Amino acid sequence: MSSAGPGRTEHLVLPGVLTERQAFETVAGIRAVQRPDGAIPWFRGHHLDPWDHVEAAMALDAAGEHGAAAAAYAWLAAHQNGDGSWYAAYQDRDHGGQLPCELHRETNFCAYPAVGVWHHYLATGDDAFLDTMWPVVRAAVDYVLELRRPGGQIGWKREADGTPVHDALLTGCSSVYQALRCALAIAEEREEPQPEWELATGALGHAIRAHPGAFLDKGRYSMDWYYPVLGGALTGAEAKSRIEEGWDDFVVPDLGVRCVVPNPWVTGGESCELALALWAMGESDRALGVLQSVGHLRADDGMYWTGYVFEGDKAVWPAERTTWTAASLLLAVAALGGDEATTAVFGARRLPRGVEPDCCA
Repeated sequence: MSSAGPGRTEHLVLPGVLTERQAFETVAGIRAVQRPDGAIPWFRGHHLDPWDHVEAAMALDAAGEHGAAAAAYAWLAAHQNGDGSWYAAYQDRDHGGQLPCELHRETNFCAYPAVGVWHHYLATGDDAFLDTMWPVVRAAVDYVLELRRPGGQIGWKREADGTPVHDALLTGCSSVYQALRCALAIAEEREEPQPEWELATGALGHAIRAHPGAFLDKGRYSMDWYYPVLGGALTGAEAKSRIEEGWDDFVVPDLGVRCVVPNPWVTGGESCELALALWAMGESDRALGVLQSVGHLRADDGMYWTGYVFEGDKAVWPAERTTWTAASLLLAVAALGGDEATTAVFGARRLPRGVEPDCCA
């Protein structure tokens, strides 16, 4: 795997957010956590989950660390279950080998590698990589679509014994929607049409836009607020209306975004994801302001604290600096800076939308 260098983070400079040196330190911080086999846990000794592992790999690609990112995807290929899934979590161990420690399998975790694979391909143009990862993506998407519901939504997990859980989560399904569109883009690139994926993508997008009752009520969580925008299901006036509706509830001026209302806790990951959603809506100035507001979460080593409690003790909590928090910031900065692969994935302007159901086509 290649090593990070200051010259490779020049495009990640953003006023009030990152200097070139700070960007280098953050990229190096993620690299320092990555294991020799490519695994990227939350932090050393904690655990890895497939979604956050992919997000960290995407940040490495945005920083030009393509070898390290490729190793992360090789880890996914090596650890995919026979049915196309991944377990929800793998325990990081100092002596090597990440063992599954949470045996249920979440659909959004299993879908998200498609986003990362497409991002890596756009960043590198590596046809051999796409050839290698296509069977991985195809198996994962087929696994996810086994949990489709009649309304288009997708059940959020299978239990460890294989029992499907049919309840659908808006955040998870919004992430799956983005992943299905990236999977369709991969299929198009390979000239291998997937009509069932097209139908499933269109139905899921329609469910997110038109049928909020199809999902469990998690409206207290900021992710349920902005993820339909971040995942690309809501655009234009619909996106703007949704963001305006929840702004005062979730955004704490100069501190970031609450994870859950009314808890006095802002988190870096949610703040940076909101910034990405704002950028996708065309509101780059507003996105920049949100990113600038989380500077107080930056640690001396260039990584970022997960969150901050702004009432009572007024302290960083929990006392952990996660790779995915750092990665979410790097990806948001890369989008605002015009990184081609990152803007293509999160801007979604060229991603297939699938086929709308007959009722709304």
